[in-house]
This record gives sequence, structure tokens and C-alpha cells, in this order.
Amino acid sequence: MSTRFKPKFNIKKGDTVVVIAGDDKDLKKPRKVLQVILDKSRVVIEGVNIVTKHTKPSAQNTKGGIVKMEAPIHISNVMLWDDKKSTPTKVKRTREGGKLVRISKKSGEAI
Repeated sequence: MSTRFKPKFNIKKGDTVVVIAGDDKDLKKPRKVLQVILDKSRVVIEGVNIVTKHTKPSAQNTKGGIVKMEAPIHISNVMLWDDKKSTPTKVKRTREGGKLVRISKKSGEAI
């Protein structure tokens, strides 16, 4: 991704989203965003894209072994969840009092 302009996404850490594409697609099950990776346009979501990682024994993990963890997916494969309407929604951004506020297009309320 180009480093000239910083990308602007409507999804932040801690938001509830639904996966709209891929193996873990489920439009009725909202999940929490654990991390947003801006430079790669990816998000880590709890319980989505589980991969197994083989770890060597170390000072923190003396046993090592197989660890299951979430891997990032592309940000275009998720959609913000609207709690008021209980559906996925698009987002528009407006300025209120000098601050950018994210507003749900379905319910019209601030997120």
C-alpha cells in the first residue's frame, strides 16, 4: 500500500462487526475486532480465521506445542454491526462540534 496517504477506515478496535465473505461468513453473528492493521488493510477478529501455530519451548512457554490463534483477514470482508437495528450497516462520517463522528446509515445514530 502507498505510504503517501494514510488510509481511513470506518472500523476501529473494539467494534462489533460481521464477516460478509470467506470461510467464516456469518451475517447474523456479530464479533469483536481485536486489532486493526492499517498498513496492510487487515483486521483480526475473535473466533475468525483460526490457524494452528507450532511453537518452540521458550522462557514464557516452557512446553511449546500447537497453539490455535486468529489470523488477520482483509478489512473489505467485514461490515460494521448496528446494535439498534441488529443488522450490518454502512457508515458515513460527519463533523459534529469539530470531531468526526461515525453514523450508521440504517439507524441514523452515532456509533
